[in-house]
Amino acid sequence: MAGNTFGKAFRVTTWGESHGAGVGAVIDGCPPGIVLDPQVLQAEMDRRRPGQGGASSPRKEPDKLEILSGIFTPEGEDLPRTTGTPISLAIYNKDAHSKSYDNLRDIFRPGHGDISYLAKYGIRDHRGGGRASARETAARVAAGAVANQVLEQTGISVLAYTVALGGVKITEKNLEEINGNRFFCPDAAAAAKWKSGSLKCASRVTLWVVLLRLWQIARQGLESQSLINLKQSLLMD
Repeated sequence: MAGNTFGKAFRVTTWGESHGAGVGAVIDGCPPGIVLDPQVLQAEMDRRRPGQGGASSPRKEPDKLEILSGIFTPEGEDLPRTTGTPISLAIYNKDAHSKSYDNLRDIFRPGHGDISYLAKYGIRDHRGGGRASARETAARVAAGAVANQVLEQTGISVLAYTVALGGVKITEKNLEEINGNRFFCPDAAAAAKWKSGSLKCASRVTLWVVLLRLWQIARQGLESQSLINLKQSLLMD
């Protein structure tokens, strides 16, 4: 990664790996006295949580957010407030299957950060991509949820949605549709097309996983004529 810390006045440092104990963030520079609603924060984590089908990862993670520091609930109030000190956020990994990545220990995946990490640091974590995994974005969502509450209490609201995917653009904008599909799309018809397209992409990914395994076998000098024929037929599909 280019860096682990973002921002100047409101600084966010993310930590953790895909198959480590967990991922999280430390926020420095958050103003004191901001009301933080844990349920609102958790709702944002639930939107991102994998294993919900659609375009998300099949990994089953509860993504329960824990606030470890930087908040205090004053007497007589129901919700905690920020204290102005660093806010530490943690999301523990519960569904990492590291053995599934043993076959990638010595293989660099095209388009991934594997080879870049090894070139830069001389060491890499092959389990789930290590830190170059989409799992790291859970920490960004958590920190962003805190930032969103800060902005809302100063009269600023932020709304984001997807407008194009796979060459298909939205033609309508109904903001009530955003949370009605896994693509956070304001156009139900476009979201349906995206879902169909993502399923086709998934089948292609399966194909290339098969080809990768065949290549591994070939590297070991075990490739037979039947495997060669299978590989040729797959490439023609």
